Amino acid sequence: MKKLDKRTVVIVGGGLTAGLIARQLTSKGVEVLVLERGGDHTTGAEAKVPTQRDELRWDVHQGLIQDWSVQTYTLRYTAKESALPIRWMEAFLPGEGMGGAANHWSGHTWRWAEYDPQLRSHYEQRYGKAAIPKDMPLQDWGTTYREIEPYHDLFEKLFGLSGRAGNIQGKPQEGGNPFEPWRRDEFPQRPLEPTEAGLVFAQTAKKLGYEPFPTPAANSSGSYINPDGQVLGQCQYCGHCDRFICEANAKGSPDVLLYPMLKQRKGFEIRLYAHVLGVNYDARAKRVAGVHYVDLQTGQEHEQPADVVVLGAFTMTNTRLLLTSKIGEPYDPFSQTGVVGKNFCYQTNSGMNLFIKDRWFNPFLASGSTQMVIDDFNNDNFDHSGLGFLGGGGINASQFAGRPIGFRRLPPGTPQWGTSWKKANADWYAHSMSLGVQGSCYPHRENYLSLDPIYTDAFGQPLLRMTFDFRENELKTSDYVTKKMAEIGKAINADIASPAAPRKAPFDTRVYQSTHVTGGTVMGTDPKTSVVSPHLQHWDAHNLFVVGASVYPHNSGYNPTGPLAALALRLGDDLVRYTQRPGMLT
Repeated sequence: MKKLDKRTVVIVGGGLTAGLIARQLTSKGVEVLVLERGGDHTTGAEAKVPTQRDELRWDVHQGLIQDWSVQTYTLRYTAKESALPIRWMEAFLPGEGMGGAANHWSGHTWRWAEYDPQLRSHYEQRYGKAAIPKDMPLQDWGTTYREIEPYHDLFEKLFGLSGRAGNIQGKPQEGGNPFEPWRRDEFPQRPLEPTEAGLVFAQTAKKLGYEPFPTPAANSSGSYINPDGQVLGQCQYCGHCDRFICEANAKGSPDVLLYPMLKQRKGFEIRLYAHVLGVNYDARAKRVAGVHYVDLQTGQEHEQPADVVVLGAFTMTNTRLLLTSKIGEPYDPFSQTGVVGKNFCYQTNSGMNLFIKDRWFNPFLASGSTQMVIDDFNNDNFDHSGLGFLGGGGINASQFAGRPIGFRRLPPGTPQWGTSWKKANADWYAHSMSLGVQGSCYPHRENYLSLDPIYTDAFGQPLLRMTFDFRENELKTSDYVTKKMAEIGKAINADIASPAAPRKAPFDTRVYQSTHVTGGTVMGTDPKTSVVSPHLQHWDAHNLFVVGASVYPHNSGYNPTGPLAALALRLGDDLVRYTQRPGMLT
């Protein structure tokens, strides 16, 4: 193994969080090295027309996604079962390459509820301690929305978000989300253009007494120059957004807004095709000395010393690296001890399709975030007294794509092939819309991550094992909010409506829901129940930090990107302080 020259800060994972942290550090002259296992997508076929629109290559064959033949996960539903490897994951899609999953994301960018960082305290105060089930280890984050709000504001300006504010400094704003936490000013750009599906949904929702609003989006509604001088083009509504690189540079993504700028800064380096195998840890000194990785192009293994190591990879990778490096105590669901791997959460989503003969929906005319939403039944925006569950979900009408392979919205009972199937496609392609629920997922003591004792990856390391299923709380939540969605669907008065089916167990990895998996390295104020401090500093190694959705103790009814980005920017500032005076941050 070749030992390299020491670097000040080494970040594992070259995605969104790494780019935001590096922005803060390099602006203050702190040296940063980013290690990314994938390559550079900015000059490849995935970023150029016409090959950018190859649905088979980038969508169906997952051309921008983690290579499952090299590294996958195993799954079991309870700790009493044996886990088996997932040969082809579809449920959630980790990215690979500079920019990570934020290259192929859709762009939905939420600020979570103001009470989310103090969720346990919030529920106890409103409903009493007995309202939280014993098998639901909710915990506060140790920080507040007010503390991270300035970083939300900065991120939204850096990524040129399109949207409409609902609460500016405590004052309600017409047309925005009436439940959103306060913000200091309006979004940087106006909302995206509403689709026909969004207009139908909004009109009906208003009649029912709700307040629909456009989803906050990192799809640029106009041309935009951010505070760093980086440029976004205007969204073309091409329908090739989710699972694709944006051909028009109109989607806020790290490969457009962060890495081109960072490469020009002194002291910044991103090293591609560097697959990190582990963190070098001295348990006696409670310090890390760096990381070791394999160069995927040469096969050479390297030791990379560092003053500070940041794990800024995908949720699963952050957890796996701590477990394989034996940093922190692994979680045990039977003894309820340990912290690494606990509070693994997903999301609880559902949907229904509507078919309306006299409405023309133009499904191919869409962006990744062309969606109207109501938040009345999300999280704790409604009274849960006597309902027997906690949490909720946003109800939306979305239109993201009408691509020829994947888009087949057909009435119930349509044959799966043949002349009738072809006729139904022709009849309904432009005359259907969908409603959806994006639901929260709260932790359960039997949902967690661990190392598989049998199966290994291409490098001989244990696969990460998911012990996960949708438990009682999430099934009740989905049933309740899905019925509310069905009421809206009925009021739309479609010619045909598919059944509104709530989420059911077991968890099916063959069906995409979202890439919003959280937990495993959760944050908090108590080392007995958390992996990292409120400043994302590892309790067992003060020069090791973890950032990303893996630090969330629960999953909300929103996409995780907003708080993830805010915490990454704050960590960047914290690391400037740490490099000047190492020690536990306060």
